[in-house]
Amino acid sequence: MKIRALFFATPLIPALWVSTLAYSKEEQMLKVATFNVSMEATNYKALGMKPSDKVLQHVLSTGEYPQVKNIAEIIQRVNPDILLLNEFDYIADKRIGIEAFMENYLNVSQQGLEPVDYPYTYVAPVNTGEPTTFDLDNNGKAEGFGGDAYGFGLYPGQYGMALLSKYPIDVDGIRTFQTFKWHHMPHPQVPIIPDESGSTDKGKPWYDVEEWAALRLSSKSHWDVPVKVAGKTVHILAMHPTPPNFDGNEDRNGKRNFDEIRLMADYLSPDKGAYIYDDRGEKVSLETNTRFVLLGDFNAADIGNKHREGVIEQLTEHPLVNNDIIPTSAGGAGASGAKFSNRFTAYWGARADYVLPSRFGFDVNDAGVFWPAKTSDLYRLVRDRAASSDHRLVWISLSLTEDN
Repeated sequence: MKIRALFFATPLIPALWVSTLAYSKEEQMLKVATFNVSMEATNYKALGMKPSDKVLQHVLSTGEYPQVKNIAEIIQRVNPDILLLNEFDYIADKRIGIEAFMENYLNVSQQGLEPVDYPYTYVAPVNTGEPTTFDLDNNGKAEGFGGDAYGFGLYPGQYGMALLSKYPIDVDGIRTFQTFKWHHMPHPQVPIIPDESGSTDKGKPWYDVEEWAALRLSSKSHWDVPVKVAGKTVHILAMHPTPPNFDGNEDRNGKRNFDEIRLMADYLSPDKGAYIYDDRGEKVSLETNTRFVLLGDFNAADIGNKHREGVIEQLTEHPLVNNDIIPTSAGGAGASGAKFSNRFTAYWGARADYVLPSRFGFDVNDAGVFWPAKTSDLYRLVRDRAASSDHRLVWISLSLTEDN
């Protein structure tokens, strides 16, 4: 049985052991990845089970589900040191959740590959499927779930996140922002129903006063998870903003996507993030000269017909963020006639998934998207959504510099 670090009420590994670790130059290299694995319950309709976290529990317990075996193979081939999974349902009991995924899939050789293991993991509740008492989608019924949840979801924890690491996680330093209220952001993008002329100047707010006061900004959650690498701290900044679709001319999801990304952009520096508080009610933002890597499915294209001007640029053009090397793939290049499709991370045609390191504390060595060309034997892993996911694993290789 693998020995794992349990991160809810579990202590860190002994300080003496940490202090005696010897870090080689090779260990100061770091590969970080994000992968929207599409492992939420509605992806497994063929099982005939009612959507809930029990569906993924069943899939993880067998070790034999083809889609998950392919996902495990992709991870084994890329072998990142730190990996964020999006759309991995939140299961509070790690033994039947993230640890079952590792034990039954990642720790098992797929197609003769070397198994991989992540001794340190982090999962936490998300807003998707978390019920409210409001009619947030304005369909005349307060149904609790679906469009009336804090984040769209049919059950609590749908479309959750999980972080896997080969390096120790500083549990006491973790900050989450699940309950941050949207209206507490200075100058939020308030969804307004346009009047008959199409103007929002005299339009009606989509959310009433009580709903707006209660509504959380994060559609899933925003995390700051510090990871200890070669004696240095790397802040993993994880999120999965709502898609800017599935709404009307009030653009409530588009505006929320913008402000979810803005929250993380503001968090990067004390001058912009002074208003931000975490789930413990503490005012927090990153200190100057901090190593960080932004990770996740941001649902924000940077070019093409799905690009919304000024949204992802809040991060990609942020002075503290390094977007100089854009991950690309041969498969993406062949998936579309667009000259920039080699940067796509989703089969529906966009760069939606990002791994963005800080300019401080890192040198970028390489980056890529796992998307084999149709002529490759590995194309079977990404042939369609049933093969693995509608998204691709995105990775970046970093060197930690000697900055303090």
